[in-house]
Amino acid sequence: MESGNRSCGTDFTLVGLFQDGHMDTFLFTVISILFAVALIGNITLVILIRLDQRLHTPMYFLLSQLSIMDMMYISTTVPKMAANFLSDTKAISFLGCVIQAFVFLTLGGSEALLLGFMSYDRYIAICRPLHYPVLMSRKICCSMVASAWSSSSITASVHTVYVFQLPFCGSRMVNHFFCEVPSLLPLVCEDTSQYEHTVLVSGLVILLLPFLAILASYARVLVVVIQMGSGKGQSRAVSTCSSHLTVASLFYVTTLSTYTQPHTLHSPGRDKVVAVLYSIVTPVLNPFIYSLRNKEVMGALRRQMK
Repeated sequence: MESGNRSCGTDFTLVGLFQDGHMDTFLFTVISILFAVALIGNITLVILIRLDQRLHTPMYFLLSQLSIMDMMYISTTVPKMAANFLSDTKAISFLGCVIQAFVFLTLGGSEALLLGFMSYDRYIAICRPLHYPVLMSRKICCSMVASAWSSSSITASVHTVYVFQLPFCGSRMVNHFFCEVPSLLPLVCEDTSQYEHTVLVSGLVILLLPFLAILASYARVLVVVIQMGSGKGQSRAVSTCSSHLTVASLFYVTTLSTYTQPHTLHSPGRDKVVAVLYSIVTPVLNPFIYSLRNKEVMGALRRQMK
């Protein structure tokens, strides 16, 4: 193998969603609209929680952190993706690819852990309300957010440093619309099967465990609400839990399907569609699922508009 092909400083080329490029203008428009909707929805939610005193509770503090993560999450991939729709080169520098992969892993892991903490908050609020002020104090909430950020950034650092010190071969054509670790492994000259076991373990810890915690928390919440015997309360709880579980399942199931499979079983076309769901669709849905169905948030919006 020639040293030029194994160089660490060579740019990568992002293939994008489709290789032929005949839908680039249409996709640029759709992606730009989704990006704007995600930013507006999440920014509005953060501002509302900041301005309205009634929303200064642990639940809305965690929700504001989720909105901040979602804004950063979608901003990691979409601007470059949209620019490539209008570009002929579709190149990304080696350093740019490193930064994008690291930030994306950090934000994805942080969101996965934070969603688990949010389900724990609802479990404590409904199942152990007398202990809520102690178990969900401001200090504990800040510790939750800090642990999500720190653990995810450490994990992302390990994976990013390891992957980008490997020798890349050939044309460096990344069959994806952004630099994601699973899409980079087929370009590596060496056998990566051992490393993929590490990716699997990381995925199970950061993705599967919080998802199981969410399922268990909401199951317990539904049991407690049903035992209360309030018809109106039951329907509201079922509606809220089902909407939260739907968007959480969309995020966890799609990310698990990407990060728990060896790259030999990956299909580039399927991977790109799945990546759109957890990197673009989920940040768009989150502010609406967690706010539009919430009377307190809608009441805060009306008060601020007045």
